[in-house]
Formats: sequence, structure tokens, C-alpha cells
Amino acid sequence: MSMSGQPVVILPEGTQRYVGKDAQRLNILAARIIAETVRTTLGPKGMDKMLVDSLGDIVVTNDGATILDKIDLQHPAAKMMVEVAKTQDKEAGDGTTTAVVIAGELLKKAEELLDQNIHPSIIVKGYTMAAEKSQEILDEIAITVDPDDEETLLKIAGTSITGKSAEAHRELLAKLAVEAVRQVAEKEDGKYKVDIDNIKIEKKPGESVEESELIRGVVIDKEVVHPRMPKRVENAKIALIGDALEVKKTETDAKINITSPDQLFDFIEQEEKMLKEMVEAIAKTGANVVFVQKGIDDLAQHYLAKYGIMAVRRVKKSDMEKLAKATGAKIVTNVKDLTPEDLGEAELVEQRKVAGENMIFVEGCKNPKAVTILIRGGTEHVVDEVERALEDAIKVVKDVMEDSAILPAGGAPEIELSIRLDEFAKQVGGKEALAIEAFAEALKIIPKTLAENAGLDPVDVMVKVISEHKNKGLGIGIDVFEGKPADMLEKGVIAPLRVTKQAIKSASEAAIMILRIDDVIAAKPSKSEGSQGGGMPGGMGGMDMGM
Repeated sequence: MSMSGQPVVILPEGTQRYVGKDAQRLNILAARIIAETVRTTLGPKGMDKMLVDSLGDIVVTNDGATILDKIDLQHPAAKMMVEVAKTQDKEAGDGTTTAVVIAGELLKKAEELLDQNIHPSIIVKGYTMAAEKSQEILDEIAITVDPDDEETLLKIAGTSITGKSAEAHRELLAKLAVEAVRQVAEKEDGKYKVDIDNIKIEKKPGESVEESELIRGVVIDKEVVHPRMPKRVENAKIALIGDALEVKKTETDAKINITSPDQLFDFIEQEEKMLKEMVEAIAKTGANVVFVQKGIDDLAQHYLAKYGIMAVRRVKKSDMEKLAKATGAKIVTNVKDLTPEDLGEAELVEQRKVAGENMIFVEGCKNPKAVTILIRGGTEHVVDEVERALEDAIKVVKDVMEDSAILPAGGAPEIELSIRLDEFAKQVGGKEALAIEAFAEALKIIPKTLAENAGLDPVDVMVKVISEHKNKGLGIGIDVFEGKPADMLEKGVIAPLRVTKQAIKSASEAAIMILRIDDVIAAKPSKSEGSQGGGMPGGMGGMDMGM
């Protein structure tokens, strides 16, 4: 830019800028590549991804959120798609792949409209209307269930695990997830609240997945501090101490001048006496198991062993809180304040060897509001993937217990939405109707992908499923095992209402946000990054996805 022959520099050298359609196309392309990456993992017949990081660590998974979290992405629009997966995971716990695939397809359909010279703001308006209408329709077609109905909860957990490599042990894992959530659920005003932080997952490679178990209590990856202490305590009375069992050092720097051996002897004796009194205070309350958040002095260990008290030190704060919830104990900071009322109870506290390492099992608690699932499996990768499957299952069971609402899965709700949104578009009219129709068409990507991933002919299957869905009702989706339409409710293939609602909400919001960008101004990459992909940060110039 120059005025009266004088150049005016606005952006520093090395900045790259894309304007209008170029900016939109590049952003849409980046987001669609991400959607394509995870698309093949969708559904019961989805494939897995092997991710290798810069250190050579391997992750084998088909969990959308995990895949996108582990890929090192550079492109800003691609990073926005990762946020979709993260939000979905946080809010609903499952359906991350669904959300990302829908977002990618919404952008693909929007691009077709942009090619017809329809202004982005009209597309955005139409998409916003369609997304709001979708939420209404989903609430309307949702099926109310009893949150205490164990059979429904098992089906929900089972559907969530299907398609993951842990599927061979689906029944066991679904049972573990349902039992754990029901145990920690708390009823308030007739409604359930579930804090899944109270379900601890401990994993140890070795044995087979079938050996995984639910412990009605807490498992801690620590060992007893002193060899002379008991390794097994029945009818345990448990004290939780949130501080160290050591003689406190003074806050300020103090010097003690000792001039004679007697004084030194007195000093040591006094320290011993203080530690002995601490242990006596614990023993007086009747405690026979002590969990300490910080360290335990060697001498204190000796006295505890003398009294036959089992002690464990350096227990994580989160584990201390779980122990309190499971055993009913109160965490006490000062040993002198410990009373018999502060103690918790468990039928058994025992140190056991699991995969060659000692672990402390606190089990048989009366009504534990914290439980532990111990996962076993042949290799580290198997155990990790089982953990991911279990986490999803736990979250979907929580969704249903809290909301009491489900939907058929297998692409059925997306087909229903697609049909109803088409009708809605006719009522709306105008150019926005084109965007609503594009939204309706984009939702079909879910049943279509389920069919593709199962090796079926997507066109053939889609025609059959849509016609059966219109005739036989909203439960009709794709049975990928039989390769034909089927009633998902009868088959027990169901998902929480929250998962589908959140997937459409996150997907449409991300697509709308990307569509509204018509100018990308990117600073020159810093020296350390080097100039990737045509000198634009995140390699936007050469569309280097950093993958």
C-alpha cells in the first residue's frame, strides 16, 4: 500500500494472509481432513489407529478423543476440531468420533453451498436454526427409562464398549461399569448425582482381562512401610492422617547449642518421647491401620509395628479422599485430635502382590461411596485400551442415571433428524432452507459411515434403512452385523440422549465458527519452529497438517 509514493507497512514481513474464499476453503479442508482421519473408527466394525509419538511410545486405540489428543496438529482449524472432541468427552463421555464426523460433513455441505454463491452468514443462520430444531426433536423422541433399571444400564454400557478392541469382554466390563456407578451414585431430591472421580481405576498388566474386578473400597499402589507390621488386618479400624508422622521442624531457622553429651542424650530422648506419644495417641483410639499423606519417621514406624498397627505412607491426597469416602473415616491433620469417631471401617485391609508389585487392598466397606476397578490384561496396550473403554462406559451409565433418557443408536436418531429437518426446511423457505436441507443431509453421514466401516454398500443400505425408518418408526437403524435395517431398541443398541444432543451441539457450533472466518492473518513462525509449510504457522501455506 502506498500513499504519495510512500510505502505504508502494516503487517510485519513474513506474515501470511488468506482472505475470503481462500481462507474458508483452507479452514474447511483442514477440518475435513481431521474428520476423515477418525471416520474409519466409527461403529462396531470401526478400525483402530496406531499412534507413535516423538519418543516412540505407541498407543493403539479407536477412541476419537484419544486419537485427536495424541496427534500433533499444527493447523488452527484442525485444532478447533480437537476442541469438539474434548468438549464431547467432558460433557457426555462418549460420541467423540460422531461429533467430529458430523462437524466435518457440515463443513463439506457448507462448501457446496459456498460454491453456489450463497453467503456464509445465510448458511450460518440456517445451520443455527437446524441445530436448535435438532435439540427440540431429540427431546421429543427420547425414551424415558428408570435409572434403577439395571438391564437398560448394562445395554447402554455394552453399546458404548462395542467396536472397541475390549469388545471381547464386553459383558464383564459393562457389569463392572454399572456396578461401580450405582455404588457411588447419590440420590438428591429423587434424582441421582454421580461423581465419577469416586471411581478409581487401577491397571496392572498380567493375567487376562477376565480377571479384572470391582473392589468395594480402594486399592492403593503402595506397600506397608515396615517389615514387622501385619500385612493383613481383618475388621480394620482405619485412621487417615493428612500430615507427617514426624517431629516438626521449626518454621524459622533455629540453632541448638549442645555443650555436653548429656544434653545431646536428652535431646534425642525428647524426640523419641514425642514420636512415642504420637503413636500412643493413634493406638488409644483403637486404630489398627493408618494411612499417612506424608512421611513416617523410622522410629515412629518401629513403635507402630510394636503396637501391631499396619501403616502406609505418602498416600496421594486424592486417594486419601477416596479412602475417607469408602470407609467413612475423617482425615485428621493433627494426631492429637484423633478420636475413635474419626476412624473408618473395612472388613479387610491386606497387602497383595499384583503383577510382582505390592498393592494395598481396602475392601468390604459397608456402603462405600468410592470404589476401585482393578484392570488386568495381557499387555500394557491391552490394559490401556480396556481403561479407555471402561471410562466411556462409566460416563454413559452416569448420563442415563442422571438424565433417565435414552435414544436408539445405530444411526436411527440421525435418520429421524434428517427426515424431520427436511420437513422443517420446507416450512422455513427462503435461502436458509437450503442450509437446513444441507444440515439434514450431513447428519446421514453417521449411518452411512457405519455401513461403510462394516464393508456394506452404503447407497444400497441407506435407501433400505430410510424407507424402513419412515414405515416402521424411529427405532430403525443399521444392524451392521446382519447388514440390514433393524429395530435398535429390540436389539438393545441404545445410547444416552445426552451423547447425541451434545454431539450435534458441539459439531454445529464448531462448523459455524469455522464458516464465519473470512480472513486468516498469521504471524511469522518463531525461529525455533522453523518455517513449516510455506512459512505460515502451523504450515497453513502448504497445508502441512503436522501429521
